[in-house]
Amino acid sequence: MLQIFVDADACPVKDEVERVAGRHALEVFVVSNGGIRPSAHPRFHHITVAEGPDAADDWIAEHIEEFDIVVTADVPLAARCLRARASAIGPSGRLFTEESIGMALGMRELHRHLREATGQQTIHSNFSRQDRSRFLGELENEIQAIKRRVAIGGNTNGS
Repeated sequence: MLQIFVDADACPVKDEVERVAGRHALEVFVVSNGGIRPSAHPRFHHITVAEGPDAADDWIAEHIEEFDIVVTADVPLAARCLRARASAIGPSGRLFTEESIGMALGMRELHRHLREATGQQTIHSNFSRQDRSRFLGELENEIQAIKRRVAIGGNTNGS
């Protein structure tokens, strides 16, 4: 059964997830360390995990299954979810795939190394209207692709 998991701390697209999930009658798990405004939507489940750097990631990775979707900007979490045969989409609309996750992990490690070597923070571009639109399109596309795969007997080859 297709469910959506949102790595909610600092996620700018929670409202968009609610709209799309509502249209498809999907269950959504919004996972955070706290401080998230709860949704009144009956299919939204707010999960508050203990404080800790990876507590939300660990909860999601332990509960996500094949044919589910995670919304996260966290590349290591995306990799963990892909290993569970789930889909992973970044808030800017980037679909993580088996083909792209290695490069994404490598770039993350390179940026970490550069921050440590220079003492400077990595500059991220502002979240734009185009990012929001790209996310909405990618989430809709991935939901449709998963529904097609499930309809043809659970074949997970291709989208």
